[in-house]
Amino acid sequence: MKQYKKDFIDFMLQCEVLKFGNFITKSGRETPFFINTSFYRTGKQLQRLGEFYAQAILENFDANFTVLFGPAYKGIPLSVSIAIALSQMGYPNISYCSNRKEIKDHGDTGMLLGSPLKDADRILIVEDVTTAGTSIAETMPIIQSQAKAEVIGLMVSVDRMERGKGEQSALKEIESKYHFPVFSLVNMKEVFVYLEEKEMQGNKILNADLKDKIYAYYQQYGI
Repeated sequence: MKQYKKDFIDFMLQCEVLKFGNFITKSGRETPFFINTSFYRTGKQLQRLGEFYAQAILENFDANFTVLFGPAYKGIPLSVSIAIALSQMGYPNISYCSNRKEIKDHGDTGMLLGSPLKDADRILIVEDVTTAGTSIAETMPIIQSQAKAEVIGLMVSVDRMERGKGEQSALKEIESKYHFPVFSLVNMKEVFVYLEEKEMQGNKILNADLKDKIYAYYQQYGI
């Protein structure tokens, strides 16, 4: 596993973004682990998050795009932090764009924040986590309603490695439906392997009970 992946897993734990317990995902699934990116809160955390994404994006997509699109709401600070990180890495002309949940009818009207979308744009969508592909199904019509731009791919922080609406993973379903590649900084297999022997406050992060719950979850929802 590459070092930046290990560093990113540690970063999620330090920021309390990656948690273990009993949670309900946006898709309604009961899960023993949860990735809550709203816990990236400080300027330092957001700067580091943008750097992690930028590194993975350049590794998988190069800089072959003009706009980062971050779906509201969590995608707004995400797309901004990545755009700043890419600028610091030598790519200063990549814009950010996000949607509003409600269309604004005064001042800066419309449903978009940041750069207006143009037909010539090449768009990379950036998201936090995709469980069942619900967010992308909502995002694509928004982009398509604004311009005939090309979406060149999707980058997420964590691939939960579970089924979408069929037997494929949610990310594979997105690739098949929209015909663009999808990458993640890490997947949950990498997370579990890395955390296998790690301890927190003298206790193993993945204890026997938690492992059983994770196993049962993937028996039901895994690919």
